[in-house]
Amino acid sequence: MGKMLVVLGIVMALLGLLLMFWGKIPFLGKLPGDIVIKKGNFVFYFPLATSILISVVLTLIFYLISRFK
Repeated sequence: MGKMLVVLGIVMALLGLLLMFWGKIPFLGKLPGDIVIKKGNFVFYFPLATSILISVVLTLIFYLISRFK
């Protein structure tokens, strides 16, 4: 239980850092495949390609972590 809490704390800290610097990462949110619809004063944004990229990267990271345990 203690190890799980430590790992969860580290993950939360890393997510917090990622959110702080999210706007400074130049390619995230502007990939081809991200859907942006602008009509008048309405903007709909769906980051499809960005979501897929983040999912693949996290899958690889978790696979490598589980492989080396």
